[in-house]
Parts: sequence; structure tokens; C-alpha cells
Amino acid sequence: MQWLSSLGSVGETLRIIILVFEVLLVFNLMILVHEWGHFLAARWRGLKVEAFYIWFGKPLWKKTINGVEYGLGSIPAGGFVKLPQMAPMDTIEGASSSDEPLPPIKPLDKMIVAFAGPLFSFGLACVFALLVSWLGKPQSEAFVTTTIGYVAEDSPAAKAGLKPGDVIKSIDGHPIRRFEGFVDSVRWGIISSEGSEINFEVDRPGEGLKTLPVSSKWPDVEKKASSWWKSIFERPALREVGILGKSTPMVGKVAPHSPAADAGLQPNDELLSVDGIPLLSPIQLAEYLENKANQTVQVMIRRKDNNGVASEMPIALVPRVPDVWKLDEKPRIMVGIEWHATGERKLYYPGVPEQVSDAARSMFSMISKLVSGKSDISVAHMSGPVGIGRVYYNLLQDPAALLQILWFSVVLNINLAIMNMLPFPVLDGGHITMAIAEALRRKPLHSRALEWLQTACALTLFGFIFFVTFKDLGDIFLGGGGKKVNPAQEIQWLPKDQRPETK
Repeated sequence: MQWLSSLGSVGETLRIIILVFEVLLVFNLMILVHEWGHFLAARWRGLKVEAFYIWFGKPLWKKTINGVEYGLGSIPAGGFVKLPQMAPMDTIEGASSSDEPLPPIKPLDKMIVAFAGPLFSFGLACVFALLVSWLGKPQSEAFVTTTIGYVAEDSPAAKAGLKPGDVIKSIDGHPIRRFEGFVDSVRWGIISSEGSEINFEVDRPGEGLKTLPVSSKWPDVEKKASSWWKSIFERPALREVGILGKSTPMVGKVAPHSPAADAGLQPNDELLSVDGIPLLSPIQLAEYLENKANQTVQVMIRRKDNNGVASEMPIALVPRVPDVWKLDEKPRIMVGIEWHATGERKLYYPGVPEQVSDAARSMFSMISKLVSGKSDISVAHMSGPVGIGRVYYNLLQDPAALLQILWFSVVLNINLAIMNMLPFPVLDGGHITMAIAEALRRKPLHSRALEWLQTACALTLFGFIFFVTFKDLGDIFLGGGGKKVNPAQEIQWLPKDQRPETK
């Protein structure tokens, strides 16, 4: 769909509209399946169903079919099946439209109906997981590696002695399987750490296993105090130690007339080493070239032909300062490469149990850190419908959009199922908890008190959604790092006969 952007502003607007429509379609599918579970269970157990709505708020569309009002609300934050025999939900669903007396239902029926929603979300996650296990999930080297590719100068990691090439085995005693992600990953191990030091166990080539304590405080990344209104949208800083995962530099684009173009580099070329030094990160190459202006450096590259057969060959590069430099910062020595966004990706075929287990463990881990007094993680780091929609919007622009959407939908539906099972009134877990209390008391809970409790919890839920939505909007409008630069306009390389030194 990127071709629409070539049609100008009209094409770009049309592309964005299509992407937003696709995001809403995916959202509605998950809500529909979850509420469908409640609906079918209610029918099975003989409950009266008054309404079936996708989203909350004032109806944008509604129609009554066989005594059930179906509709689309105006607040894109979930959905509901209106069941007057369950706990009162007038604040969210509106008052009951029926004056006829309804017979009470058994606590078991309430538990079955409440549990059906999360069960159907879990089932949908399993369907997506089955598709992922069949079609595969694209993974880049930087995501799955456990090898350090770059250590920032003067960072806590550098001061503790971590080095590029170190293979991370565990963090604070927890085994590491990948660099990114919420389960068994380097990134989560750092973010979720709770002490003043983070203990890294690494396997250093030629030296064996080492345990290095790394400070969890890095003043350089702590945000300065901002205005009160910006603080509403900004998220608190998360822990960092200054490391990146190993990522073999891969060429995305080559600027015309640049040193890279003169040397014959092509998109998708992988840079393996420079002057015999293995390259573990694009940043490593940039730092190596800082003092190599107009000097020839030998780069070993790997290139695949049209049949996918790879071969290695040396390339001579002569880095220099761009011929036209309009940026405010000091001119840098460059070669004219725009790096590939992900590098080479390979398909991984995880089994359904692995996907479901990883998604569930990530959610339970997040919840445990939210309630821990020692963790830096708070509700300010969570996302609502806007944040989740933004993730889907970005994934839909990926070349492997379908595979990425399927994988993320597994995680999201498992999270939705677990969150809804929390024993919080308004949520399905709250309904189950109240039904258990009713069964133990052997009589219904006080309806007036229950209505007040449901209303208070509903307001709390909507308050939470508004709170995280402000943070999500901050990510969109305040997280861009200022004015974006168009390299083609600010940095230019001229043909050899037009360069300043040859005029």
C-alpha cells in the first residue's frame, strides 16, 4: 500500500484512512469475539439479553433484532452484552429498557456467562497462535540475539565492564533467551529490575563466565523537569544501562554520489567487518569512521544474488564529510548509507503452547511489577486503545504486516483475557467474584450497594482509560524528538566534478 504515497497528498491521505480502517477492523473483531462469548453463554443459560454493543457511549448505529438491540457506540474502548439479571451496569450500559420482572439466576450461571468472554478471547488467541505456528513470525537478529552489539560510552554498562561481544546468560538470576520482548529478555530484565544494581552474568569469548554488577541509575537518561501540562502526557523514564543487541549492519538505501555509491554498495548488503574488525552494530561503524576522513577503509560485505546465494567480498570505502551540510550540529564524517530498519529477518515457527505461555507470563510479570513497591514500572507505562491502535497502525505498514498482526493479536488477546479475569467489579473477574460471594451467602448481594460499587468502579475504569490515553497521545505528539529532518534536503553528496575540492 506504500504506492499510494507516490500519488501525493491525496494518496497519502487515502493510505492513512485505509490503515485506520484496518486497525478498527482488527479491534472490532477482538471485541466482537469476546462479547460473543458472553452472548452465547447467556443464551445457553437462559438469561435475558437486552443489547449487544461494540464500544461504549452514545450509539452511532443501533437496530433491534428478535428483541436484542445491536449497536455501535461512540467511545472506542470495548463493548458489552446487556444482561439485566447480572450485576447492575447502568453506568456503562444504560438503564434497563424492560419493566417486566425477571427471575433471579443461579450464581453458577453468572460465573459461566462472565467466564465465557475471557474464554473466547483465549480461544481467539489460540487460533491466531496456530496461524503463527504455521505461517511463521519474522524476527530480526537484534531481537533474538543475546550478544551485546554496542555499549555506550560512560554508560553504567561501560563503567561496569560490559563489552561488545559479551553473551548475556542471565540478569538478576533470570535466564535470558532474547534481547527484546517481555519474557526472558535483556530489555525486560533491565526495565523490571528493582535493586540499585543489576547483576549480569555474561559469557565473554576467551574468558568464560563473568558476573558484573551494573548500576541501575543513569543520570544522562533521566528527564529534566518539564511544564505541568507536558507532564500529563509524558511517561516516567524506564531503566537503561546503555547497551544494544548485536545487529549486523545492513544497507537500506545508498545516497547518490556518496562514498558508499562510489564503492558500489547496494541495498541489502551486509557489512561484516571494517579493517578486519568484526562489526556488531551500525553505531560501531559510525564511531570507527570518526577519524578516517578521506582515508581508505576495507569493508567486508555479504551480498546475495537474485537466487539468494550469498557471497562475501571486500569493498574499499573513503569516508568524508557530505558536500552540503545544512544541519545545526557539527558536520560528521559519513559514507552515505541509510541503514535497513530491521536488518535481515528470518521466519520463526513457535508452537501454540510457547506463544500462549510467553504472552501469559509477560502479563503476569507486568501485573507483579505494577503492585511491587520497589519497581519503577507504574500504570503510567501502560497503554489504552489509542496506544494499542498505534501499534497495529505501525505493524500494518510492515512488509510482513499479516504475520506481525497475527503475532501481536496473540499477545493482546491473552492480555485481554487475563485482565478481564482480575477480581475488579465491572470486569468479568469481578462478576465471578460477586457470584462466588452470592453462592457463599446463599442469597443475592444488596442491589443498592452493589450498584454504587459498580458505578464507582466504572468511573475508576474510565478514569484509567483517560489517563493512559493522555500518555498514548504524548507518545504520538511529544515523542518524535522535535522537528524531523529530510536527509535529502539537509545532507547532500555532489558528483565528483562539482565537489568543492575539485572545482
